[in-house]
Amino acid sequence: MKRLILSLAAVMASVAMFAKVPVIGISGYAEEGKNMLSTTYTNAVLTAGGAPLVVPVTTDDAVIEAIVANLDGLIMSGGEDFDPLKWYGEEPLRALGEIAPVRDEFDVKLIRAAVKKGIPVLGICRGHQLTAAAFGGSLWQDIPSQCPDSYIKHRQSPTPGSYGTHSIKIEKGSFLAKCLNSEKAVVNSFHHQAVKEPAPGFKVVAKSADGIVESVERVAPLKGYADGGAMIIGVQFHPEGLITGKDKSFKAIFELLVKEASK
Repeated sequence: MKRLILSLAAVMASVAMFAKVPVIGISGYAEEGKNMLSTTYTNAVLTAGGAPLVVPVTTDDAVIEAIVANLDGLIMSGGEDFDPLKWYGEEPLRALGEIAPVRDEFDVKLIRAAVKKGIPVLGICRGHQLTAAAFGGSLWQDIPSQCPDSYIKHRQSPTPGSYGTHSIKIEKGSFLAKCLNSEKAVVNSFHHQAVKEPAPGFKVVAKSADGIVESVERVAPLKGYADGGAMIIGVQFHPEGLITGKDKSFKAIFELLVKEASK
């Protein structure tokens, strides 16, 4: 009996220890009948002290609510273009890339459910653009054809994601500036779309040298949407890729998310 009690105590201690690790959901994407996600996202969460959980693509409201109920934080990952006609009322341009209607619906439902619950959210690339598409903002469908004053190459492929290719200027006092302890940074770039008008309640806190929005954060309640008041940050670049190289400073973005999720 004494051994049994000691064993149970050890199990409960292990459970308690595990329970202290924030569970960070990461939105996946569906391709060829598979739910997928780059390991750079899960590794970034692990190195920051969180427990990553890949969220499979679904549009079932009850399933999404059940998943979000068990999350402490959420990362919205990169991917395809958004359907401009459905999400911000613009006709699609010829330069629009591949869209994924099911994923659009999944991402919008997932981020709205997370915001409603009041868990912190980090949007990366498409996930950054999602902060506009899901809450009343708009996007540039194609930077090269719509932004004639943009002179920076915002699509660096095939240069690896561990390498930064252009600079950004960051607003003092923003979450991003505090994370990086700097008002400037060099980032990677894998996009041809960008936030045009941030959603009401969001503020632009970083731009590239040619004026393209590189980061937003929520600074006011999201009117018209259920809002639990937690931190919401969007970054157009891929910090999970940058930390696979020599520059580990971007790890602080994931550490901030885990810290906020711990609350």
